[in-house]
Amino acid sequence: MQDYAVKVEGIVRDFGTVRAVDGINLAIPTGEIYGFLGPNGAGKTTLVRMLITLLLPTAGRAFVAGYDVATQSSEVRLRIGAALQEAALDDKQSGREVLRLQGRLYGLSKLEIDQRVSDLTDLIDIGDAMDRMVSTYSGGMKRRLDLAASLIHNPEVLFLDEPTTGLDPFSRARVWEEVRRINCELGVTIFLTTQYLEEADALANRVAIINQGRIVVEGTPAELKRSIGADVIIAQIEGEISVAHEAVRSMQGVEGVEVHGDELTISVSAGAAYLSAIAVALYECGVKVRELTLRTPTLDDVFLHYAGARLQVGAESEAPSARSA
Repeated sequence: MQDYAVKVEGIVRDFGTVRAVDGINLAIPTGEIYGFLGPNGAGKTTLVRMLITLLLPTAGRAFVAGYDVATQSSEVRLRIGAALQEAALDDKQSGREVLRLQGRLYGLSKLEIDQRVSDLTDLIDIGDAMDRMVSTYSGGMKRRLDLAASLIHNPEVLFLDEPTTGLDPFSRARVWEEVRRINCELGVTIFLTTQYLEEADALANRVAIINQGRIVVEGTPAELKRSIGADVIIAQIEGEISVAHEAVRSMQGVEGVEVHGDELTISVSAGAAYLSAIAVALYECGVKVRELTLRTPTLDDVFLHYAGARLQVGAESEAPSARSA
């Protein structure tokens, strides 16, 4: 039988007349980084709050680390870590004090806390800042300390709810590095919600795209991008466009060619392998190539295909009742 870290069966969450999560099913194997991708207001945070036992489902069931989130919440909490959108840190404590307090709250002995703080200091690479006040930390350092605090008790499953929102590109890259290390070195299953396409693409083994409380598609990033079609090569040329169109259309492996002014949009199954061949074919038919661009499908294209819209990052927020409940 498959070992699932998270299993969700038809889970629903209503806030009055608003259905924030609408019948979601999930099965996440142990050791996976699972990306949950969607715009603000799609239901990502509401689902996470149910999985970490902060909200009860209206209907359906969910199991985390083998325990029911509704009827065995204490068992679930002992086995999970959570770093939510706002880092829950006391600015008047040092990083080390934050971690030690977290360890005591989980009932760890002094020896266990000392060992875990040492291990996590190396893992998150804060260095001498561990003994400085949290108030002096940058946003990226606070995120990494919050990650460490969520790992102090060796959880089986780690929930990261938009962990890099508001960070600069350098800090975001550092957090990505820590997430990979946590998964690879500690073997922790990670449930990652995000509204950043590149974050899901870079980190997740599998991705689910959620829209209006429902999962619209699920798979590996590569599978999802392949599912909506071929790579596209865009050729800007000088010369007879009809001649160029015929030369490229007759090439083996070309799935389709469209003409837009002085551009050819060429659909192929493996764009990188065809770039040079298309350049040669255009040269041989007597046209000059000004620019040749390869475009591969993105997760935003996947969202557009399945949900009928682009991922409008920051365009809307979760329902207030979902955040305050």
